[in-house]
Amino acid sequence: MAEPLHWQKSTFSGGAEGNACIELAAVPGCIRLRESDAPSTHLRTTPNPLAGLLLHLKAGR
Repeated sequence: MAEPLHWQKSTFSGGAEGNACIELAAVPGCIRLRESDAPSTHLRTTPNPLAGLLLHLKAGR
């Protein structure tokens, strides 16, 4: 049986209690992402592609 995921809310969510947040959970070899208003849908990635996406977004592209 798999351990439950420990989801962490993005600091850019503003601390609101609403359902407009991006959450991440790290598991060995994988990072899972979900939107808090659709928690049953997960995206999976690894650290390098996620870091590239974040750099791209921060650059405003």
